[in-house]
Amino acid sequence: MYLSRRSRFQKQYFKQRLLAYGLIGALAVIVVGFIFSFLIFAWYAKDLPSPSKLSSLSGYSTVFLDRDGKVLYDMYKDKNRVPVTFTEIPDYLKQATIAIEDKNFYKHAGISQFGILRAAINIVLGRGLQSGSTITQQLIKNVLLTSRRTIARKVQEMILAFEVERRYKKDEILLMYLNESPYGGTFWGVGTAAKGYFGKEVKDLNLVQSAIIAGLPQSPSFYSPFIGKNDAWRGRAKDVLRRMREDDYITRDQEKKALSDLEKIRFTAPKLAISAPHFVFYSKDQVEKEYGEKLIDQGIKVKTTLDLEVQKTAEKIVSEEIEKLKGLNATNGAVVVLDSKTGDILAMVGSYDYNDEKFGKFNAALGLRQPGSAVKPITYATALEKGYTPSMVLMDVKTEFSSGNSADKPYTPVNYDGKFRGPMQIRFTLGNSENIPAVKMLAIAGIRDFLQKATDMGMTTFAPTQENLNRFGLSVTLGGGETTLLDLTSAFSVFAGNGNKKERRVISEITDFKGKKIYKQVRVREKQVLTPEVAFLISHILSDNNARLEVFGPNSYLNIPGKTVAVKTGTTDDKRDNWAVGYTKSITVGVWVGNNDNSPMNPKIASGATGASPIFYRLMRELLKDHEDGIMDKPDKVKALTIDAYLGGLPKDGYPTRSEYFIEGTEPKDVSPFYKKLKLSKANGKLANDVEIKNGNFEEKEFVIITESDPVSGDGKNRWQEGIDAWLKDQGDPKFHPPTETSDASTDDVIISIKNPSGQQTVDSNNVEIKAKIISIAKIKNVKIKINGSEVKSIDGDKEEVNETINLVDGAYELQVVATNEKDKQGESTIKFGVNKPWDYITPTVIPSPTL
Repeated sequence: MYLSRRSRFQKQYFKQRLLAYGLIGALAVIVVGFIFSFLIFAWYAKDLPSPSKLSSLSGYSTVFLDRDGKVLYDMYKDKNRVPVTFTEIPDYLKQATIAIEDKNFYKHAGISQFGILRAAINIVLGRGLQSGSTITQQLIKNVLLTSRRTIARKVQEMILAFEVERRYKKDEILLMYLNESPYGGTFWGVGTAAKGYFGKEVKDLNLVQSAIIAGLPQSPSFYSPFIGKNDAWRGRAKDVLRRMREDDYITRDQEKKALSDLEKIRFTAPKLAISAPHFVFYSKDQVEKEYGEKLIDQGIKVKTTLDLEVQKTAEKIVSEEIEKLKGLNATNGAVVVLDSKTGDILAMVGSYDYNDEKFGKFNAALGLRQPGSAVKPITYATALEKGYTPSMVLMDVKTEFSSGNSADKPYTPVNYDGKFRGPMQIRFTLGNSENIPAVKMLAIAGIRDFLQKATDMGMTTFAPTQENLNRFGLSVTLGGGETTLLDLTSAFSVFAGNGNKKERRVISEITDFKGKKIYKQVRVREKQVLTPEVAFLISHILSDNNARLEVFGPNSYLNIPGKTVAVKTGTTDDKRDNWAVGYTKSITVGVWVGNNDNSPMNPKIASGATGASPIFYRLMRELLKDHEDGIMDKPDKVKALTIDAYLGGLPKDGYPTRSEYFIEGTEPKDVSPFYKKLKLSKANGKLANDVEIKNGNFEEKEFVIITESDPVSGDGKNRWQEGIDAWLKDQGDPKFHPPTETSDASTDDVIISIKNPSGQQTVDSNNVEIKAKIISIAKIKNVKIKINGSEVKSIDGDKEEVNETINLVDGAYELQVVATNEKDKQGESTIKFGVNKPWDYITPTVIPSPTL
């Protein structure tokens, strides 16, 4: 199409104007954006601290307090800082810090463009602000700003980063970072860290030591070798070495050697101004689990449940008693004290000396150990909830436990003192901590149910998983599993608290440095995991000094004079662990004694006499000066009853009695079934045979006959009874030895007893059912039924009973049953009866009429 010159000019003019307007608009946007950015930066920068204050530290300390506000540990009090010069810092430490924290430190202008982009993406995706700051930004955060993750704070950090980069050289910034960063606990700056962890000047640090220190500032309370997670520093150091190798600071061979040296690294012994150290670090772990480790580094006040006075008392007693045991190769001990009513941890002693180089730091209260017989109360509690009673009798005799399967290794436990005590009621098997009855009780109650009950009560390592069911056998009731002192003590607090499991409490309150509450415990969380009735029965048994008298004696360390305290001991077979756990309605105390390397103690260590028991005794006596003794109140459904003290039923003439508690509905209704009257032949004293019993040729005599079924056996063999029978052979009392042979007197006799019809009675039917019972040692070969002397039925063959029906007209009859055995001996029985007539009815005689 043809366009005029004028039209082409107008079109070109329009394009130029549009371009001009576009340029003006873009310039305006840039100017407005610049002004807006300037105003934003000015707004955020108006209250910014001066970069010249980088050498002045600000921040807040994290303080752990006991329940009364007494300071247990001030993590950052008197922050130790030993400034060093740039030339004193080894290249390895500089390189390690740059490699793990900011690989482009010498290239950027204070901020990482990639980091900003990643932060923006995270915000858009709803992930919040995440760390990833440069060394310059971290320095600003540590010294000039707070650690709060907000957009405003991030903008301020960026502004200051530009200004710091403008004012200071890169080496100066790196030096300030290394001198001002936290390196765990009171260690601030690499100079202090080098002294604190390795006892040397910073210039003398080697590659491995430099890598360890360089990895700490990211999360000093988590990675610290002294107060951090076990071995977390090790994994962090490996990451540092890998990054150094990736950034070509070290070779692969240097990395390999460093990793080898890392496994042999040694730290100087920490010297901390701290009370209850194991508890403090346990509570610190709880805070970090809930809120993350960054909260600890920001500075908070943590009010705990610990009672410092109780803690000091426990520490003193543990230290003194362990010192006495060193000659018995028992080198360590631990204690946990709980408030029975709330679940609060009042004391936690993790070792007898926290500063011991070999094992001081390890918290034995949290270590997995075998509890020995200390778990028996849970076995018996499981059984009592199934309806068994404290008066139930179990035979304490040598017993083999086996299913009979060739792949099933027989288990033959022994008692602590090697003795067997025969029939024992549950009260005394638990009180005296007898092993064999406990294993029988577990077999009866069921392993799965026991594991579930232990788990419900707080022993989580006993969960009835398939793995646990596969590895645990009946020995688990003697301590074949593993648990911690803290968990075992918590489980016992369930008995103390009416069967309620209280949630264990460590922290009562957390506040920030401004006093704002982050957390506050408002109420006790609890769950009923055991009936109050069963909790009472177990508590009553464990507090009954008479129940444990036979094994422990009247004056053991388990008996607190003038106080009512429930307590149970435990010792593993190989003497590697020794326990005492007990409680009142107000406090629960758990004690463990052993060696951290799990080596066995001297065999002279004995439950109730040495080891954990003296610690328990001394500590409980001290605690009961301020805490209430006694067990829980008796529930209404628990009734007292006088019973046979020997076999546990209702009182038996000639046997002693005692009082026992029963849950309503489980009380015995009769004397023990183990008392049996036997009919003995007058002729020879053997068991009377049926003929003698029928003839009355016997006398009755009472014996004790104890039987048990074997729920473990799978081949029909009753190994429990075999153990009982073997024990009985060694008993001299004749009541245990009833005759087993049957009398052979009167064996030729035949005894017949007519059961129907009854003698001297009237039958109201013409079809008469005749029933008789025949007793004969020899086989019967013939039975005859006679009516009024005439045989009406003859039956051949061995018969023990006769059941025949005969039709008779009305009248009076004589019934006779005669039986003959294979020895041609006869027996008979005769009765008279009537059919629709009296049995003594006389049939009238018809007199003929005279002939006329």
